[in-house]
Amino acid sequence: MSLFEHTEFDQHEQVVFCHDKETGLKAIIAIHDTTLGPSLGGTRLWNYASSAEALTDVLRLSRGMTYKSALAGLPLGGGKAVIIGDAKTIKSPELFRAYGRFINSLSGRYITAEDVNIRTSDIAIVAEETTFVAGTAEKAGDPSPHTALGTYLGLKAAAKHKLGNENLQGVKIAVQGLGAVGYDFAEYCHKEGAELFVTDINEEACQRAARELGATVVGLDEIYGLDVDVYAPCALGATINDQTLAVLKAKIIAGSANNQLATPAHDQKVMDQGILYAPDYVINAGGVIHVCSEAANMSRVETDKRVRDIYGTLDTIFSRSTAENRPTGQIADELAREVIAKAKAAKANA
Repeated sequence: MSLFEHTEFDQHEQVVFCHDKETGLKAIIAIHDTTLGPSLGGTRLWNYASSAEALTDVLRLSRGMTYKSALAGLPLGGGKAVIIGDAKTIKSPELFRAYGRFINSLSGRYITAEDVNIRTSDIAIVAEETTFVAGTAEKAGDPSPHTALGTYLGLKAAAKHKLGNENLQGVKIAVQGLGAVGYDFAEYCHKEGAELFVTDINEEACQRAARELGATVVGLDEIYGLDVDVYAPCALGATINDQTLAVLKAKIIAGSANNQLATPAHDQKVMDQGILYAPDYVINAGGVIHVCSEAANMSRVETDKRVRDIYGTLDTIFSRSTAENRPTGQIADELAREVIAKAKAAKANA
C-alpha cells in the first residue's frame, strides 16, 4: 500500500521519513495542514511493532493536531512526529541532534515539542540543531500541567451534560495511565471528592496514587469493566474498540490520551451505547495551547484563558450532539473543518 492509499491519509501536505545511519535514528514527520500556521505537534518515541504501525500513528496524530489547534483558536497547523525504538536503549545526544537537523531541514513548516517518552531535556538537545522547537525548559516548559487542567475541566463539562451536575463529588472515575498528565488529572478529581480507580504499567505510580489520592488499584485489563461513571483513558490510544465497548459500563469517556477511538466508526458505536465521549483532541488541547504560548508569544493570562475555554468548546459540542442526535466526534470534526475553511477563504480573498 502506498502512502496516498493509506486508510489514515487525509490529504496530508507532507510526510518525511528520516534515517540516520550513525545513530540509528528512524523517524517519521507528518505535516497534515498548515492553513492556520506552521504545523506544531510533539514527537513521540515508541517501540512500534513495525514501521507501518508507526506510519498509521503519525498520520492519525497529525490530523488530530490540525483539528486540535483549530478548535483551540490557535495560529497553528497540525503536525506530529514519531521516533521508532525503545526509549530505554536508543536515547542519546547524537540521536536527538540528528533528529534536530531533520526538523531544521523543513524550514519551520514543523515545530516539535514533548510527547510520549520525550522530555524537556531531550528537546533541549534537539534545539541545539534547530530553532523550530517549543516547550523548552527555559521558556514554556512542560505542557503536562495544562493538559491535565484542560482534561479535568472537559470532564466537568461532560458530567454536567451526562450526570446532570458538573460537581465530581462522589463520581466514580477509572483512570487508565498515571504519567505526568494522568496523575495530575487524577489529583484534580480527587480534590473535588471523586472516587478513583487506577491502573498503569508502572506499579510505583499506582501505589503513589493509592497513598496520596486514596485510589483503588486495579489490573490493566480490569479497568474497562468497572462499574464507574467515567472511563478516563490517559495513556496510549485505540482503547475504545469492540472488545472494550463490550464490557464498558461508564457513562462518560473523558481522558487525555490521543486517538482514543480505534476507528472513526467507534464514534457512532459509543453514542449508540449511550456513552458521552469527549473528543480527545478537544479535551486534551491544554498541552498544545501551553506550547503555543512559546511558539506564538502568548501571555500566561491568555494561555490560561484558552485552556479554560476547553470547557465551553466541549459544552457546545455536547449540546449540538444532543440536539442533532449525532456523535460528538463528528460534530467536533465539522467545527474544526469550518475554522480551516474560513481561513482558506480569507486567504483566497486577500
